[in-house]
Amino acid sequence: MTEEIIIAGFGGQGVLSMGKILAYSGVMQDQEVTWMPSYGPEMRGGTANVTVILSDERISSPILHEYDTAIILNQQSMDKFEKTVKPGGTLLYDPNGIVKVPTRTDINIYKIEGTKKAAEMGNPKTFNMIILGAYLQVKPVVLLENVKKGLEKSLPERHHKLIPLNIDAIQKGMDSIESVHILDEAAKC
Repeated sequence: MTEEIIIAGFGGQGVLSMGKILAYSGVMQDQEVTWMPSYGPEMRGGTANVTVILSDERISSPILHEYDTAIILNQQSMDKFEKTVKPGGTLLYDPNGIVKVPTRTDINIYKIEGTKKAAEMGNPKTFNMIILGAYLQVKPVVLLENVKKGLEKSLPERHHKLIPLNIDAIQKGMDSIESVHILDEAAKC
């Protein structure tokens, strides 16, 4: 199994930390992992993306031009990365701020109201964990117990008290994902 993922949005949305937690979770699961961030000079508000590869085999290069999954959190990223999802792949997006929704018919498309669900939880910082939970519901590439270990590894110890909140947010995302367009099995071949 190899899963090639791009996570893209604005700086401040937790894009890089979501990728890092996913990567650490893969390490905890004895997978081969790459984590390659890319961001502009702005700290918050600029675009940011991270490529994560999880594999049971050695990874030859962290550089990708097509992805099995794209997790898109803003319109600029949708414009740039929708076309890079491999046919039969998956695109997951938060509709907040997306004015042009994905239109491809050769991929699976899901949406998660991450911004809305984080507000319902009373903590906007849970946004990226809600998105991560939605992704793991669709593509369970790592076990939840390894995500918890990944959180422990990636968060500074002073923030470990927030791990239960993050696990709750992941579960909220798993429970809240919506299918927009799903390929039938015959179309995937």
